[in-house]
Amino acid sequence: MGQAKKILRWSGLAAALSIVVIFASPSYRQGEASLAGKTAPEFTFERDGKQTTLSNFRSKVVVLNFWATWCPPCVEETPSLNRLQQHIGSRGGTVLGISVDEDSQAYEQFLRNQNIVFPTFRDPTKKISLQYGTSIYPETYIIDREGRIARKIIGPQNWDSPELITYLDTLLSQS
Repeated sequence: MGQAKKILRWSGLAAALSIVVIFASPSYRQGEASLAGKTAPEFTFERDGKQTTLSNFRSKVVVLNFWATWCPPCVEETPSLNRLQQHIGSRGGTVLGISVDEDSQAYEQFLRNQNIVFPTFRDPTKKISLQYGTSIYPETYIIDREGRIARKIIGPQNWDSPELITYLDTLLSQS
């Protein structure tokens, strides 16, 4: 009977571990099929002192990244977002950051310290992130040239990894 309990216990542990691995794997976290093809929700924000909207970015591939200065994984991925902007900026793409920081001074200091090169703005009300269903940071939506969500990515990424660059290059090559 003792051997049967051990086998049962190990089987349960293996099943639990399998579930954790599935949910933690990048392929599981890297897309919600239900969102693909849906029009990205519209929002308005201030850029360079002027009101603008997401639809002003139509014809561009937009990497819409929700982040915060107090979020260690967000801070971790910032340098690769800067490099991504440099890679896609001249090819019809842009990284668009939305910070949910409430502290404007911390936000401004972060932009300076990290030499942020992509357009970003602060939404301390979290209204836009809630509109997108985002409550975990960082979270990113890749939006195609037609304004449709191509992919949702949860968690920090290495944005200049070969896989992501190939994926984005494919989107950028579509007219």
